[in-house]
Amino acid sequence: MSGEDPHDLLALVFARPQEALSAARAVLADGPGPYESSIARQALGILHREFGDLGTAIGELRQAVRLARRAGSADRESDVLATLGIALLHDGRTRSGLTALDSAAARANGTTRARVLFRRAGAHWILGRHQEALGDLRRSVPTLLAAHDTVWAARALTLRGHVNLALGAVALGEADFRTAERMLGTTRQEHDLAVAVQNRGLAAFRTGDLPASLDLLDEAERRFRELGTPMFDLVADRCSVLLAAGLARDALEQADGALRLLARLRGQSTRRAELLLIAARAALLAADPVTARARAAEARRLFAGQRRVWWAEHARLILLQAEHATLPPPVTSGPAGGVPAWDGDGPDGKDAVAACRKVLAEAQRLAGRLSELGSPEVWQAHLLAGRTALTLGRAAVAERHLSRAAAARRKGPATSRAGGWLAEALRAEAAGQPRRLLRACDAGLALLEEHRLTFGSSELRALATAQGAELASLAQRHLLRSGRPRRLLAWTERWRATALAVPAVRPPEDEELLARLAALRQAEHLLSEARSDGAAAAAALERDRSRLESQVRAKTLRMRGQGESGERDDRVERLLAALGGGRLAELVVIDGTLHILLCGDGTVRRHRAGPVANAAAEVEFARSRLRRLAYERHPDQRELRELGARLEAAVLGPVAARLGDGPLVVVPPSTLHTTPWGLLPALRRRPFTVAPSAGAWLRARAAPRPGSDRVVLVRGPGVANADTEIRDIARLYDPPRGQEERAVVFSGGRATAAGVLAAIDGCLLAHLAAHGTFRADSPLFSSLHLDDGPLTGYDLERLRHAPYRLVLSSCDSGQMAAVGADELLGLATALLHLGTAGIVASVVPVNDETAVPVMVRLHDGLRRGLTLAEALCEARGDDVSFIAIGAG
Repeated sequence: MSGEDPHDLLALVFARPQEALSAARAVLADGPGPYESSIARQALGILHREFGDLGTAIGELRQAVRLARRAGSADRESDVLATLGIALLHDGRTRSGLTALDSAAARANGTTRARVLFRRAGAHWILGRHQEALGDLRRSVPTLLAAHDTVWAARALTLRGHVNLALGAVALGEADFRTAERMLGTTRQEHDLAVAVQNRGLAAFRTGDLPASLDLLDEAERRFRELGTPMFDLVADRCSVLLAAGLARDALEQADGALRLLARLRGQSTRRAELLLIAARAALLAADPVTARARAAEARRLFAGQRRVWWAEHARLILLQAEHATLPPPVTSGPAGGVPAWDGDGPDGKDAVAACRKVLAEAQRLAGRLSELGSPEVWQAHLLAGRTALTLGRAAVAERHLSRAAAARRKGPATSRAGGWLAEALRAEAAGQPRRLLRACDAGLALLEEHRLTFGSSELRALATAQGAELASLAQRHLLRSGRPRRLLAWTERWRATALAVPAVRPPEDEELLARLAALRQAEHLLSEARSDGAAAAAALERDRSRLESQVRAKTLRMRGQGESGERDDRVERLLAALGGGRLAELVVIDGTLHILLCGDGTVRRHRAGPVANAAAEVEFARSRLRRLAYERHPDQRELRELGARLEAAVLGPVAARLGDGPLVVVPPSTLHTTPWGLLPALRRRPFTVAPSAGAWLRARAAPRPGSDRVVLVRGPGVANADTEIRDIARLYDPPRGQEERAVVFSGGRATAAGVLAAIDGCLLAHLAAHGTFRADSPLFSSLHLDDGPLTGYDLERLRHAPYRLVLSSCDSGQMAAVGADELLGLATALLHLGTAGIVASVVPVNDETAVPVMVRLHDGLRRGLTLAEALCEARGDDVSFIAIGAG
């Protein structure tokens, strides 16, 4: 190699992979002897093994072994055999791979043997044989350190860190990663250094710091991309973090994308199995058990063929959890504390019982196997067995397994400990011990609340609540049975719209983020123009927009949380005091039934409305009819009355006649937030507001009025009748002669995002007459269309001070997405979170022409000192599109 040590080529593989590829080909082109050729072939084999075609890799490595034998070097042959052994293992040829590694270890001596033992330890780790891996590492690490073999010693410590993490020894694993990174910092091994950053991200994840983990994994990905080295285990690590953050759909998409890329590259079979496993876990958490079962079954088959028992048993765990999730729900109650049991009458019931018994038997066997393997996830198998035994009415078996699952509450990450508290709550429910049940639910939710506070992203805070949904439901179910509506209200509020109770985190003044938001506006603006010019131009801009959205979202997901969650101990008392002569109706769904907690006159009373499925069906039916009627100049009032009566019976039931004469606050569950409340006969002629939670209403009610009386009126592009709307409203705010003008008007192409944001920051009242787009797939990208492009929820989160009141006169502007346990995301929640007292918006399409007089009358009422709800009630007439959200 032109006077250089030929072994430098192997060092170059993980320092600068693309350069190593060119160098190896150049060596072979020079026609070297067998020793140098063996090194070049080995380098090519490693490059193909890690980043390309595994079949090609094995072919190169077999040639390298033959060349090493021709060169007569036992060390050379041992080193290549070890590399070949790992490649064979990744190809699913476990027996051949281990034979090659054992042969290499038997032939080698000194430092070469230590390197071989490290690689055999890696094989054991891949196979899930963690004690064997630690045994080889105990022999290799001291030798490599004594020889000052920095790179290989650092790799061995990194591997030991991974083994420790797999066994649940997070602190030991993190210490090994830190030491390895310090050692690699003295080298030029760029790929290894990128791996070290990835490992820090993995360690941060295992210690519960998800924002730091996402940041580090993004940095590692950037480095790998610059090196041209796709890393599929990085995808798996990122998916694990996304799952812990509640982003199951994102994790599933990324795992599927990596599987497609791996197939194109004809890459490692072992990586394919691991990605299938993470995809199965993601599908399960995304409430898609059918997909989860299919992916887990394929992963288990691959793991079994690869003789990877550890991994096969973990795939079996996902498979069983998916099978349990697809069982039909129980229809009767067992004798112990109302614990569900199966109805064995009829063929369907008998099939369900048989399936449930099969899951129980498999879960018990699996719990034993995972315990033998030392898996930190054994508690999940015990929890599954305990749940299933409860369903079958086998109390003693359930107690045995749930008690073991409950041990997880004492150690591990917050999500695992919360799972342990769930097991403890199920034990208490089965034993008929309500105080113990509520203590367990409270402890589990407190852990998850602490976990959520590490997030600065409102999206992550909302999504993460899904992990506590069952704990909250267990408490609600008990309090419903006990007939204690006041405590039921307190527990409903405990886990409803909690993301709004946490102090808002303003995105940092990040020039890169600002530039991407601006670029996203420009891309959207150009896209709207290009759609009429041809599919090719539009398709390219669609890709640009998708890329920019991913970058903006990734930036915000990495924001750190701050502050503490809001108060909750005296919320019910403060609520009752604040209501005065008014009423608050909080709708609660428990086991498929809609209940209403009616608060007022110092009391809380519970009423049953009926099946929530009926309510949801009536909401959707009413919305579909209103979408048609919005295009009629004079909609049929009789049809509206009939729609309203049907809807009212489904969502309010007997409470409609008990609302009194004072103001009303409606607090629906997130799944019913799109209800067109103005359609209900009991609400059409009375002031009412809709709030995500009672706590959110209290906070909005207490929002300080700004010192400024500034009113901002914005006219977006392409809105029919918007000129008339803004002009007529502006006249209401014309100042007396000699006084400064109070209304700031943006129209005629001047309504840009930067200008509008600056103007509405801290204003008394903002009115935006602009087309809106609701994004159910990514609610914070819901937007209002201004002259230079969309104003999104991410833009609104950058406000220093929210507008005190906001009026959005476009269609569906009050739409929010139901996420997490009982959370909402959208433009309205972004502003309520920042401190807006009240919002007027629509949850159904708006008739643009008839909306103009409604908006003018609304502003007239506000000028006369009415609240938003009072002004909207006066202005509404026959309109049913708009609602008041918050307090204001």
